Amino acid sequence: MMRPLRILSIGAGAIGTYIGGSLSAERNHVVFLERPETAQRIKALNLTLPGRRLTISDPVFATSIEEALVQGPFDIALFALKSFDTDDALNGMEQFANRLPPFLCLQNGIENEAKIANLIGEENVIPATVTSAIGKTGPGEVVLEKFRGIGISSQHPLSSQLQQAFNQANLNVQLYDQSAAMKWSKMLTNLVSNATSAILLSPPGEVFSHPGLFGIEIAQLRETLKVMKAYEIPVVDLPGTPVRLLAYAVKFIPKMISRPLLKKAVIGGRGDKMPSFYIDMQAGRPQSEVEFLNGAVVRYGDRVNIPTPANNFLTQTLLGMVRGEIPKDRYAKNPEKLLNDFYNN
Repeated sequence: MMRPLRILSIGAGAIGTYIGGSLSAERNHVVFLERPETAQRIKALNLTLPGRRLTISDPVFATSIEEALVQGPFDIALFALKSFDTDDALNGMEQFANRLPPFLCLQNGIENEAKIANLIGEENVIPATVTSAIGKTGPGEVVLEKFRGIGISSQHPLSSQLQQAFNQANLNVQLYDQSAAMKWSKMLTNLVSNATSAILLSPPGEVFSHPGLFGIEIAQLRETLKVMKAYEIPVVDLPGTPVRLLAYAVKFIPKMISRPLLKKAVIGGRGDKMPSFYIDMQAGRPQSEVEFLNGAVVRYGDRVNIPTPANNFLTQTLLGMVRGEIPKDRYAKNPEKLLNDFYNN
């Protein structure tokens, strides 16, 4: 029987609580690094899973990286912060770099692993992605909204051990030989009706019901696929997520046929839940992950001279709204105004 893992969860957000809590329930030792005010409020972790509720009483918290490392050494650190929090988090750990364990990078986007590698070395970074949908309902309270799984790079000595431990905790891990393909394929799914919904203050179903808005959706995805092709990054299916079918529909199926099919798939996966960009903006966050998703497509496209006007428009528009440069209600429930600005940008 495999020995329990010693795990540092950097943050007790939705993903950290879900994965860290699930692993803790299987007798792995998990320490959660959180802000003092947040740690003080969490007396137990409660995970609402299909058909059952999992409670972790008296979870172990540390309120500084120094305090956390005293409770080590750790086999692995779970790193699942928002991409716009990466730089600050890593800067706060710089003086402890030689004491940090390998990082399992569960973040959205395709640029975080390189930043972590600058701190602890490329050999100590394990790319990963989460396809299960997890909602946070309060401090230490999460709901598994859609069970799919987790992808982890196979190219690390710990990969097989992590797969075994995670699967014992019913997390459904699959290993991937090409981490870039895994991360880009996840980003492709993250783009679907995310920025457009946030900008319009409209749920994904309404976006996909409008032929013009669907045209923007297809444009941003086609640009992303062109950039991936230029870098020779294949599209791969992810746990519970047929990404190759999405890519095929985007590239080859006429819009009048693909729109109802993709609308059904999006609503089936998300329901009427608003996407993450919208949630962050309405919470008053001064930053948005659009800069690290659509914006990353723009940056990578620029390097190989591939135009990405749809991704650029969505990035700059949503960032303008988040930063207060564009009124948040400028395009509220007004697709024609958005389309006019998009095509005349």
